[in-house]
Amino acid sequence: MSRILIAPSILAADFARLGSQIELMEAAGAEVIHVDVMDGHFVPNLTLGPPVVSSLRQATRLPLDVHLMIEDPDAFIPAFAEAGASWISVHMEVCRHLARTLDLIQSFGLKRGVVLNPATPLSVLDEVLKQVDYVLLMTVNPGFGGQKFIPYSLERISRLRKIIQHQNLSVQIEVDGGVVLGNVAGLARAGADILVVGSAIFGSPDPAQVFCQMQLLASEASGEIE
Repeated sequence: MSRILIAPSILAADFARLGSQIELMEAAGAEVIHVDVMDGHFVPNLTLGPPVVSSLRQATRLPLDVHLMIEDPDAFIPAFAEAGASWISVHMEVCRHLARTLDLIQSFGLKRGVVLNPATPLSVLDEVLKQVDYVLLMTVNPGFGGQKFIPYSLERISRLRKIIQHQNLSVQIEVDGGVVLGNVAGLARAGADILVVGSAIFGSPDPAQVFCQMQLLASEASGEIE
């Protein structure tokens, strides 16, 4: 069993103290930072762009996991790659030529991810699963932080884990949306490899403590700790 990663979502952090909040997560043991990018069209919200990713890159050596919730990812992938993204994921729902988009991400030497909204069937992955490094399953409808986890997502994670194992692939499963202390263990047992956490960490009085609690719960549930 590979190590379960807790990926703090910087969108939920205090933007006036981004550098110090990233340092806090690094000190707590974070191994990746999640960055949500929204264009106000594909999802009803507008967030940061390449300049902020560039600033984040200057503040940390950790991988930056950039999740593009935008209608035309191909137009922006080069800019985010140049800004310092390490991983880039794109939504199946907006990519007309997904294989070409994934090749574009790979051309910059970055990890390639594909994202599915909660109601998008797993079967759409049939032709591209061997082409990606990770699949990001949204466990809320994307656009806003702090939403409640959609319960049927656990079964989707389990099914995707079985599909990946059946094909003997090394594809990781990332989960984003409504991840809290109460469901971390269940997500790890279902087969998730990476848990994106925003409000539950940065909205708490002690973000580092919550991060460490989540890491411990996920590790115990996945069998990393006996």
